[in-house]
Amino acid sequence: MTGSDGGDGDSLTYAEAGVDIGDSEDATAALLAAFGSDLTTEYAGLLDIGDRYLALATDGVGTKLMVADALEEFSTIGIDCIAMNANDLVAAGVTPVAFVDYLAVDEPDDRLAREIGEGLAVGLERADLTLLGGETAVMPEVVSGFDLAGTCAGLAGKGEVIDGDAEVGDALVGVPSSGIHSNGLTLAREAVTRDHEYGDEFPLDPEVTIGEELLRPTRIYTDLLEPMGSHEIHAAAHVTGGGWTNLLRMGERQYVIEDPLPAQPIFEFVQQEGSVSAEEMYRTFNMGTGFVLALAPEEAESLAAETDGRVIGRVAAGESVEIRGLSLSG
Repeated sequence: MTGSDGGDGDSLTYAEAGVDIGDSEDATAALLAAFGSDLTTEYAGLLDIGDRYLALATDGVGTKLMVADALEEFSTIGIDCIAMNANDLVAAGVTPVAFVDYLAVDEPDDRLAREIGEGLAVGLERADLTLLGGETAVMPEVVSGFDLAGTCAGLAGKGEVIDGDAEVGDALVGVPSSGIHSNGLTLAREAVTRDHEYGDEFPLDPEVTIGEELLRPTRIYTDLLEPMGSHEIHAAAHVTGGGWTNLLRMGERQYVIEDPLPAQPIFEFVQQEGSVSAEEMYRTFNMGTGFVLALAPEEAESLAAETDGRVIGRVAAGESVEIRGLSLSG
């Protein structure tokens, strides 16, 4: 359904909706250059503590919070906060062990805090994490509404960290997402609210509203760590901001996607309502695949069988992502 442009209407892009991925990456690079940081992996910073590494990742929920606020439904976004952090550690081959959260509000709100706490508790259980503490800051002159972020700590043995270097000839195993996750919501919100309200019935699934579908929690991938540990994983990608270009974080190779996992109906709806091009969809969203693993082809079917994934493609020489007739570069 996403092999061609979204339609003939005013075509919407992520940058026009308010987020320019290139500018964001440039700003991040400038920040790191300011203090000479040299991150050990693409997804987590590592500290050598002797026989193993202590790893840290930090992230937030993004503008998915605005959907939650519009619906006054805050009980799932804590799951997203846990997921976005824990999944980055998994992509580095690191086992998440502890979490701290940061909630900034313009005014105290007991219901908001309670429901966010409920979601955090569910996320902690799913990821098998311990909450070590957190901070709630009331800053009416800085924050309008609220913001939620967190930091996840993990541990990995010296031989467990994934170096992020896919090899030519590797197979690619894709693992399904649960939906739109917590990236690209600025574009998705702009698209679906052109002619609809969040409380409207979702046309492709009448059992939920559009807002409920957008709020579907991000999948947590810590269950992949055990099968990853029993296979020689060369590289992994957590498909978040930047969509399928995240595969390029596995090394300067060509990632040929021959049998992609199906995209959930929400992506078709966003593309249709926003007249979003196929290329923009794959540059922004996970399109049904939240995690990708590169490994030797003789091990790929075994890994797919131990997860709910499947072999979706292969690694070749080059530097692009080839999917559904599209060629994506960084």
